[in-house]
Amino acid sequence: MSPADLLLRDHRNEHLLFAGRLVFALLAMVVLLAVLVWRYFDLQVLRHEDFVTRADRNRIHVRAIPPPRGLIFDRNGVLLADNRPGFTLSVVIERAGDLDALLATLDGLIDLSDAEIERFRQLSARRRPYEAVPLRYNLSEREQSLLAVDEYRLDGVEVSAQLVRHYPHGSVLSHVLGYMGRIDEQELKRLDPDAYRGVYTIGKTGLERFYETDLLGTPGYEYAETNARGRVMRALERIEPVAGQNLRLHLDLRLQEAAYEALGGERGAVVAIDVRNGGVLALASAPGFDPNPFVTGISSADYAALIESPDRPLFDRATRGQYPPGSIIKPIFALAALDSGVVTPATRIYDPGFFRLDNSAHRYRDWKRGGHGWMTVRDAVVESCDVFFYQVGVRLGIDRLHRIATAFGLGVETGVDMPNESAGLMPSREWKRGARGLAWYPGDTVNTSIGQGFVTATPLQLAAAAARIASRGEVRVPRLARTLGQSLVPAAPGGDPITAADTAWDAVIAAMRGVVEDRKGTARAALAAMGPMDYSMAGKTGTAQVVGIKQNERYDAARLAKEQLDHALFIAFAPVEAPRIAVAVIVENGEHGSSTAAPVARLVIDTYMATHAEVAGLE
Repeated sequence: MSPADLLLRDHRNEHLLFAGRLVFALLAMVVLLAVLVWRYFDLQVLRHEDFVTRADRNRIHVRAIPPPRGLIFDRNGVLLADNRPGFTLSVVIERAGDLDALLATLDGLIDLSDAEIERFRQLSARRRPYEAVPLRYNLSEREQSLLAVDEYRLDGVEVSAQLVRHYPHGSVLSHVLGYMGRIDEQELKRLDPDAYRGVYTIGKTGLERFYETDLLGTPGYEYAETNARGRVMRALERIEPVAGQNLRLHLDLRLQEAAYEALGGERGAVVAIDVRNGGVLALASAPGFDPNPFVTGISSADYAALIESPDRPLFDRATRGQYPPGSIIKPIFALAALDSGVVTPATRIYDPGFFRLDNSAHRYRDWKRGGHGWMTVRDAVVESCDVFFYQVGVRLGIDRLHRIATAFGLGVETGVDMPNESAGLMPSREWKRGARGLAWYPGDTVNTSIGQGFVTATPLQLAAAAARIASRGEVRVPRLARTLGQSLVPAAPGGDPITAADTAWDAVIAAMRGVVEDRKGTARAALAAMGPMDYSMAGKTGTAQVVGIKQNERYDAARLAKEQLDHALFIAFAPVEAPRIAVAVIVENGEHGSSTAAPVARLVIDTYMATHAEVAGLE
């Protein structure tokens, strides 16, 4: 630069320009510093809790702790349903990365079934973030070893100890207790997700289902610190779950086992009720099944075998089986006839072996060819004379037959604490008009009078009816549960007692005692062959037709298949002087209530008397 140029420079303007640039730079620095400080303040102070929470979410996870399910005991404190430890394979999906690849790897290690994978995906739809979803229950030791060896490449996989429902007595109690099973898609939609957090099984049938809410308990929670691979490092805080309430039953395991074994492999049911309080002492249905495989997932092949079995082992015959009661119903109609004056204890009706309605050529046959001759009401109950009750039924009429049978519980649910109880059917004019669109005919009344035709009843209803006869009309609702937790389960209202004259009750109960003790009593021979009884018993035999026999044909068991033979029934109560136990038995296709069903009832009552229920201190 030349001297002339230096003389021409404006130093003042240059100074101002430099100062302006300096100020701008300082202001820019101040603004940037302020932004940085504000951002730091925002992150460290204003949004501190938010980022701490996010960090904890990556480090700390909330895990649901399923509650121990309530235990079930019999009346004497014998454990009927308990919880046993088992190891469960679960997956935390957020930690799993490629879930399909992980499932493929697990399948190669422990051979997962399609059903297990499908259930896993269903359960995944209702989980909370970072909640472990079970994939397989009850891992074997070999499976645990395989998973442990390959743990390094199984991100998100957990093996944890959990309690699994167990039924130590297997098929003997399979229908009354029911079983636990995995929660299905329909149940997922209706269940409270908070109540079932971490719980993946639910009561499916029996008492497990009826008392599900009480047995379930309340889930707990655990705050666990995990590493980058999702492995739990330590538990930070734990809120303990609340166990479900224990259930203690009126049921006596000794009677239940005696009833089940007494059926001797035949299809049938036995129900025993405490006459004094309605407590169900035994509720056996045979054949049964092992409920334990259902808890962790029964295989398709095993389930198909149960479904396809002609013996229908999954069907609860005691509360859902509906059978014609046959002659079991006769003491009830005898009571109605005596109390209404249609007959007296001295009334005699002749039985020639058949009965005809006025202006009808059709013969309604007696089971005894040639008939019983002259019969009183006592004779008719003792020898189970059909013709006597044909006459009584026509005289009473269907309206009174329906009314008295309904009072004894036929055609209506008993109200027992079991799900899906069947009501049976006690027909009436209104029922037939509504269900069949037909009028009621006199022949319908004739069939109804001996417990055939449209009439059906469950073994539970028949036991309840026997208890009402034994108690002379007291109506008590059958109840399985005695205590729930520390509280007594209140008895359900039983309704008005059945009123009848003392003389009518005396005559009917004496006649039922004669069924067991009189020389011509239909149950005497079979029961006497078992040896003397040191207590008194009243009972009634019954035989219910399975296939119809034409007018002029004879019942020939030798020509019929097993499934076509008559059902055998028997009801009883004892001791007669102060009844404590009432029993109903049905043996499907057992032919004769006297020779097949009565001995079963005798064995159950013998067991009850031998063990003397008061020793439990619960009466």
